[in-house]
Amino acid sequence: MKYFCISKNLKNLDSILKEVALLLKNDAVGAIPTETLYGLAGNPFSEKVLKKIFSIKKREEKKPILVLISDVSQLDLFVSEIPEVAKKLIKRFWPGPLTIVFPAKKHLSPLLTGNTQTIGIRLSSSELVKKLINYFGLPITGTSANPSGCKKPLNPNEIKNFLPEIDFLIDAGEVKNTLPSTVVSVVGNELKVIREGAIPVEEIYSSSSPSSLNSISK
Repeated sequence: MKYFCISKNLKNLDSILKEVALLLKNDAVGAIPTETLYGLAGNPFSEKVLKKIFSIKKREEKKPILVLISDVSQLDLFVSEIPEVAKKLIKRFWPGPLTIVFPAKKHLSPLLTGNTQTIGIRLSSSELVKKLINYFGLPITGTSANPSGCKKPLNPNEIKNFLPEIDFLIDAGEVKNTLPSTVVSVVGNELKVIREGAIPVEEIYSSSSPSSLNSISK
């Protein structure tokens, strides 16, 4: 495992991210800090990487993998449609800790979508994540850096213990925000809250027009 520790003044951040981007281009999978918890970063278009993530997490293949993007334009790589209700959420909450589940493009790996024909995406507000994506040249995976069913690690030492098989770890200290992202589905232009997290459900509700409120379910 390659270990990278970010200095307090962030002077080494760009050099670290450039090196990690090269690792990602060689199908590496590693743990990075995000605006919520630590996530497992890898190339979402590599079958080898997706299989490695499932192996590392000891996760069932029917569960989809989250994707992190650095710009709304990158949705076009994954999403077959952006429903109107999604546009309101994007305008209100992105970048930030909101994962939106969209109808997926047909060419995406079933490992990425969990055979659900949907894809969960978040436009990260983390400068580290956005810079890494830009250096890598593609969006990255962002599924939580923990074995499936186990507690989410809050610091790099826990990640080392939980996931010794990862290829690299970016240490940015202990996570300050211990809540995961809020997850909503917009498939069929129907807003459904799948998981309440860093953004309260009430804020999700208030972001929708009155005509949309009737189709919201939790």
